Amino acid sequence: MKYIFTFFIFHFSFFISATAQSQKVVADKIIAVIGNKIILKSEIENTIADMKRQEIDVPENAICLTLEQAMGVKALVLQGEKDSIPVSDEEVSADIDNQIRYFIQVYGSKEELEKISGKSIYQLKEDFKEGFRDRKMAAAMRNKIVDGIRITPNEVKAYFDQLPKDSLAFYESELEIGQVVIYPKPGRDAEEYAIDQLKEFKSQIESGKKDFCKLASIYSDDPGSKENCGKYEVNRGEKQWDPVFLAKAFTLKEGQISAPFKTRFGYHIIQMVSRSGDDAVIRHILKAPQITTAEIKAINQKLDSVRGLLVSGKIQFGEAVSKFSDDESSKFTGGMKQGSSGGTSLTIDELDKDILPLIKNLTPGQYSQPTEFTDERGKRGVRIVYLVSKSEPHRENIKDDYNKIAQRALEEKKNEALDKWFSQKISGYYIRIDDEYKSCPEMAKWIQPEASAAAKN
Repeated sequence: MKYIFTFFIFHFSFFISATAQSQKVVADKIIAVIGNKIILKSEIENTIADMKRQEIDVPENAICLTLEQAMGVKALVLQGEKDSIPVSDEEVSADIDNQIRYFIQVYGSKEELEKISGKSIYQLKEDFKEGFRDRKMAAAMRNKIVDGIRITPNEVKAYFDQLPKDSLAFYESELEIGQVVIYPKPGRDAEEYAIDQLKEFKSQIESGKKDFCKLASIYSDDPGSKENCGKYEVNRGEKQWDPVFLAKAFTLKEGQISAPFKTRFGYHIIQMVSRSGDDAVIRHILKAPQITTAEIKAINQKLDSVRGLLVSGKIQFGEAVSKFSDDESSKFTGGMKQGSSGGTSLTIDELDKDILPLIKNLTPGQYSQPTEFTDERGKRGVRIVYLVSKSEPHRENIKDDYNKIAQRALEEKKNEALDKWFSQKISGYYIRIDDEYKSCPEMAKWIQPEASAAAKN
């Protein structure tokens, strides 16, 4: 059962090909039953097809493995329902909304997604409810089973010692980097100039003299939308948006343009293009007031004083981040930059090019001089970079990579506990498996309880 949580639970397969064919009459059949839960042949086939579309390696026994995963999920859901594990409608809806937004981004627009799937967004959300609820329930039940499992250093060493030496991973140089960032506050004259520009844009658009799309593509300071006419698709419940920006958008009627207003990014005007409930399509133009050389110089001096406190040990790095840093992306991670894996280890290619010269001559534990930079939004700021650690390229070993090895060892221990749980619980389930799949080696553990259930009947 070691494969259950590597794909089926934590990865949601969106079956575009299946939904696109939803208007056709397709023969389907039940290939497995666990308690009152059924598994359809189409579920397994579509999961494998989706893996292929995403260029995930599909093993030869993918059908058997995927069916085993599906059965494991259903069993966990049954037990989760029996144990009354709470899964709220709000949690499920939030997950579905995130998935829908992801595919809208992938396919370019809500309309294109609906065209490809052959269903409205509302219909897709309704179709997803049961699957998302099951996956969330199964994950919660799994967490309950393995909750409290810990691993000792001796167990980590034993796990590492049994790994084939010729299969150990090779790691490129990895770094842990923190930063204190301050963005200078623009002067009042610069702010008033930005506001006046936006007022003029609003007037020109409303009079028909200018087109919103053209003005956004020329004048907007938002690199994420200016090439797309300033357009975004937003949802009222999304957390990644500036709350002032989102609140202002949903006060507008279709076609209406807001007055200039301020967020932490600068000043905006928004046009409501279309709205359906909590979903909306908007356009905006951002003007970030210009920062002067004098304002940059003042922040350099401030950060130079902060660096002096850090070097002398009068203040800890996390405290400096909390008191001084304006970087939203790292302020709540103690100033540490996050890698693609979600942890604090980064490879060289994950660093922005402007950081590399700052850390070139640093040794772990040292701080760079305050340095001006421009962030991914084109906003000017000043930062101190803190080099926490740096590893050289190497073959995996327990000294340098203990935490990674320990995490894998812990997951294996949890999987073993999960296997044990299944072996104890399977006999208590009503199970039926289609004859076509009984030859799968993975079905052996499920067929024995099925035979017992048949004997009772």
